[in-house]
Amino acid sequence: MLLRLVKSVAKKKTPWYVAGLHFECVQCGGCCSGPGEGYIWVTRPEIKIIAESLKMTVEQLREKYLKRVGMRTSIIEHRITKDCIFLQESAGQRGCVIYEVRPSQCRSWPFWPENLKSPDAWNETARKCPGINRGRLYSYEEIEKIKRNTKWWQCPGRTNGCSKE
Repeated sequence: MLLRLVKSVAKKKTPWYVAGLHFECVQCGGCCSGPGEGYIWVTRPEIKIIAESLKMTVEQLREKYLKRVGMRTSIIEHRITKDCIFLQESAGQRGCVIYEVRPSQCRSWPFWPENLKSPDAWNETARKCPGINRGRLYSYEEIEKIKRNTKWWQCPGRTNGCSKE
């Protein structure tokens, strides 16, 4: 029993970002754009909220802006650019049409597991995202909370949502 406990503690090593990370969104839209194809996962509650925001039915939203990928649902991307379909340009500025109701995946950027794997992964992501390693310092606790925040809609009025402690 004691050996199992020691092994368990040994597996839980301190994350490299325990001192926190700097990030400040510069509204460049890079995290929402191609050229690589990807998925923008949305849940049923998020789909309902997005549909309401766009003054559409869930069925209309699904038909026009969503696709099924196995058992999950993703927002579609522009056919040529691979940008999120909700990333639009207006008066020379790029912005998200559904920013206030954006999915959890978007809210948690850049604190995604693949970006937090190592300092090299984080810094590689920083080459594509000018907001990484600048601006506000997010503590380890804040980063972990953002990573766990999958039900942001339960805390209305919060831009980054909330999560249960």
